[in-house]
Amino acid sequence: MKGLDILKNRSLETVENESTFISLLGRGNGIELMRQTVLKGNLIILFPGEDATVQEFFYILNGHLEVELKEETLELGPNDFFSAKNLEEAVQFIAKTDVTFLSMSTVPTFHYLSNVIKELRKVGESVEQKDRYTYQHSLRVARYAIKTATKVKLRKEQMENLFIASILHDIGKIDIPETILNKPEKLTEEEFDLVKKHPGDGAAMIRETAYADLADIVEQHHERIDGSGYPFGLKGEEISLEARIIGVADTFDAMTEDRAYRKAFSPEFAMQELKRLAGTLYDPEVVDAFEQVLYQEGKLS
Repeated sequence: MKGLDILKNRSLETVENESTFISLLGRGNGIELMRQTVLKGNLIILFPGEDATVQEFFYILNGHLEVELKEETLELGPNDFFSAKNLEEAVQFIAKTDVTFLSMSTVPTFHYLSNVIKELRKVGESVEQKDRYTYQHSLRVARYAIKTATKVKLRKEQMENLFIASILHDIGKIDIPETILNKPEKLTEEEFDLVKKHPGDGAAMIRETAYADLADIVEQHHERIDGSGYPFGLKGEEISLEARIIGVADTFDAMTEDRAYRKAFSPEFAMQELKRLAGTLYDPEVVDAFEQVLYQEGKLS
């Protein structure tokens, strides 16, 4: 019938990876309607934008999300909805179960999301074949990084880039032998030289994708502000702010998780180490902002 569109059990286009899939159900007059499933443990992040007229709606069909607000943590479930317009700071939702929701945006977003997912799928599959820990670690680093970025007032575009770069920051480890990644003893100098190649190897992989502009962030995440980092020995503001944020979040998460060669340190001990080395290895402003995040999360008392 003229003026009526019916899609039976299908969509205009669907993209997916190991953490989510999105189907475009309809579009017109600058509005897009999508159905999205996010698998348990993954993030949904709403970023502040420059255009105050843009609005997004999300209606939960099944599953449960948890959202961390300044004063409280809320759980959302079936038939709950949330919307965003003119946000002041980024908001993170965590999928407590697999979650399916309908979303509508007043600006086209599916093409951007589909390209992100396609690229992450290609890179993520490579990493998963070697080291499942790297993927989970990178998700945690991404959560810390976005919350820290909110404290230091990064722009929307920078936050989006930081989020993707955080997830991809360790993909260069795909080239490191598993015997080295899981070695319980201290690495030899030759083995550590191989480990130090992973920021550059990861950046090289990213430069072959649509997200080549994020390669420098990944390449710099082990640089330190006194010039003692790798691979280039960059100093201070020669290191991008995004990389400095990832460097702090990455170090904290690595210290507070079990490794083959040691048990996890406490959050208190890890934070004290970051503060001790602030101004030497780590950006003091980033360390201060990160500490605020940990207090808000209840990881520090």
